[in-house]
Amino acid sequence: MMSEYWIISAPGDKTCQQTFDTMNNLTSKQHNLCSNYKFHIPDLKVGTLDQLVGLSDDLGKLDAYVEQITRKVAMYLGEVLEDQRDKLHENLQANNTELPQYLTRFQWDMAKYPIKQSLRNIADIISKQIGQIDGDLKTKSQAYNNLKGNLQNLEKKKTGSLLTRNLADLVKKEHFILDSEYLTTLLVIVPKAMANDWLTNYEKITDMIVPRSSQLIKEDPDYSLFNVTLFKKVTEEFKLHARERKFIVRDFVYNEEELAAGKNEMTKLMTDKKKQFGPLVRWLKVNFSEAFCALIHVKALRVFVESVLRYGLPVNFQAILIEPNKKSVKRLRDVLNQLYGHLDGASAGGHVSSVDQNVDIPGLGFGQSEYYPYVFYKVNIDMVEQTKL
Repeated sequence: MMSEYWIISAPGDKTCQQTFDTMNNLTSKQHNLCSNYKFHIPDLKVGTLDQLVGLSDDLGKLDAYVEQITRKVAMYLGEVLEDQRDKLHENLQANNTELPQYLTRFQWDMAKYPIKQSLRNIADIISKQIGQIDGDLKTKSQAYNNLKGNLQNLEKKKTGSLLTRNLADLVKKEHFILDSEYLTTLLVIVPKAMANDWLTNYEKITDMIVPRSSQLIKEDPDYSLFNVTLFKKVTEEFKLHARERKFIVRDFVYNEEELAAGKNEMTKLMTDKKKQFGPLVRWLKVNFSEAFCALIHVKALRVFVESVLRYGLPVNFQAILIEPNKKSVKRLRDVLNQLYGHLDGASAGGHVSSVDQNVDIPGLGFGQSEYYPYVFYKVNIDMVEQTKL
């Protein structure tokens, strides 16, 4: 199934229904080049020609902005779902329906975008709404990412090499001499290949080391963790001479309250992440729907404005949503050009009477590469494909 749809409009014949039937007969019924749906645009307030020309350019920018934020919300929802990312598509809906159904049955939302307002006001309502979603997304994603980052850092400390990982989970109270005025216990990381060297020589690294006080606590593929007890006053000298022999003393103080607090922090972060996950996913789903619906309303505004600019007043055009068959795109273009090629010289106000291929047509809201004799806009409903970048 193609994720690309086209919205076109053509001037009404005797009736708009006739425009639709003619186009549908030639493209769908006779040649099976596409599926066609009427794209319902209500009677919007036209305003003046100058207003329409200015609005046309602004709607082009608004279209790009709304699509960018819609994709951003979709992408972040994919990130938040993590190992459930395969469920992303089913979570991307508009008004509780699949995106193709929303598009093919599009109805203007009168409550959100009242048609008694001017076109400029409707565009401003959408712009403000999407700006709000963008701002809220930044705040929410920052808070959640910080939480996730802190949790990942703690998890790394639990699983990394003995040189870097948190040792609190590996040691027990009995590994230490505690509350002694003169003695202290240190933790030493020894390269695994040198474990025998350590056991043979650790008592000679400095004076004042307690004999037979070292034991193996933990090994990983590269290193061994030993403890050793010595007099406090030779601690710095011991660290220095140990380092010369490639034995690394880790800074570690055994404190049961702090160790418990560390474990509690991990539990707290995991709980916080779980608590935030559900509401955040719901917020992203709701606001993806809002943004996608706003995007299609912007497309409808653009079709309306361009149709009035091209075909003139009174407003008389039929907007059609086309789902092209993937293998027939070129043939479909040819049929549409044959059907509507005559419009090229007949636009209102001479907007498109002579087309220079290297010049953007002022007020038409798209460059020469997208120019067709009929009003044309693309809608790509695959909101994930381009967000994997």
